[in-house]
Amino acid sequence: MSVSGVPGDFPLQYSPAIDAGLVQRARDLGPLIAAGTAEAERERRLPEATVTALAEAGLFKLTVPLRYGGHQADFATFLAVNAEVARACGSTAWVSSLTNICNWAAGLGPDRLRDEVFGTDPDARLCGVLAPSGTAVRTGDGAYLVNGSWGFASGCLHATWALVGVQVADDSGQVTEFGNVLIPMDQITIKDTWHVTGMRGSGSNTLIARDVLVPAHRYTPLAIGGDQPDNHPDEPLYRSSLVPALTLILAGPQLGLARAALDHTLATIGKRGISYTFYEQAVQAPSTQFLVAEAVELIDTAALHVFRSAAQIDQAAAEGRAMDVTERLRVRMDTGYAITRCRQAIDLLLDVNGASSFAESNPLQRIWRDSATAARHAIASPGISAEAYGRALLGIQEQMTPVI
Repeated sequence: MSVSGVPGDFPLQYSPAIDAGLVQRARDLGPLIAAGTAEAERERRLPEATVTALAEAGLFKLTVPLRYGGHQADFATFLAVNAEVARACGSTAWVSSLTNICNWAAGLGPDRLRDEVFGTDPDARLCGVLAPSGTAVRTGDGAYLVNGSWGFASGCLHATWALVGVQVADDSGQVTEFGNVLIPMDQITIKDTWHVTGMRGSGSNTLIARDVLVPAHRYTPLAIGGDQPDNHPDEPLYRSSLVPALTLILAGPQLGLARAALDHTLATIGKRGISYTFYEQAVQAPSTQFLVAEAVELIDTAALHVFRSAAQIDQAAAEGRAMDVTERLRVRMDTGYAITRCRQAIDLLLDVNGASSFAESNPLQRIWRDSATAARHAIASPGISAEAYGRALLGIQEQMTPVI
């Protein structure tokens, strides 16, 4: 016996703007992606069959400009697609999300950069770490000599380019600005450092650059706040607010993981009773009913916050309007809040399923590990997000983070 009474078509019910066709592509790949989860966990990288299937379905090109054969999809669709992927595998959704957001970041650049990346290779895939943990020194011809290492570069094992953050120093070694440089992966060394409990298949290893010469057109100053350039006024997607977009996309895999836990519960709960009780079917127990109802409500709450923020980002971009500080920080707040609700929902569903949830053969333990690991991404920290949003709401202009 299986049970299914969840209203609506997750996640399409949350936003009419979502491209249902792209979501269906992700759903169709679900069985293939799910079949590769054991290999992904074991090898600490996505199976090549999974990567190939995503590429052939065009799901690495959600944010690639239309002119280069991409979908140029809005952020509501971005989130919905990757939530659907996460119903099959959290690591796969994480790689897809980070690849697509890095592709979007390249799309913000001038035409020369976009032509070099996507015009030369329509199937180009980017990984990236925007924290400025590298250094860039200008050379006499205007290029940059780049050195550094960048941790947690999700998707780097399947990327063709790396977008990494640097501190630009003058001849005296004084840092003058922060920015990002784009480097072909054949000029980058990948250090195998991703030995973790959750999101094992994301291959989020460390990138190392040693004396890499980067031409000037592949450097862009770091633009946070409302001062990012609008290089493509006829393509609203690429004037979406930077930090809100970078933050919100982390919630997509969490929505899908929570729904995956619910899917598993609904498919299996009718097949067993509750030990040390007279309930031969767990579904008959009020405790089960209450926990499942609360879990679904938490998932819905998370989705409503996430897609509200996506709509706000998409609408501001369509209007050509920079989001103000309070709007930006509300997106961070929504992201942290939604991720917390997803984790709570997963915990409740683990309670419903009992200790068997932690059997190695049970997908719930992987879902739990993936969600808990991904939730600790610094930019999505619920505590920091709430503090920053609270400051903005109370009119305190001095912030405790530059990432707004």
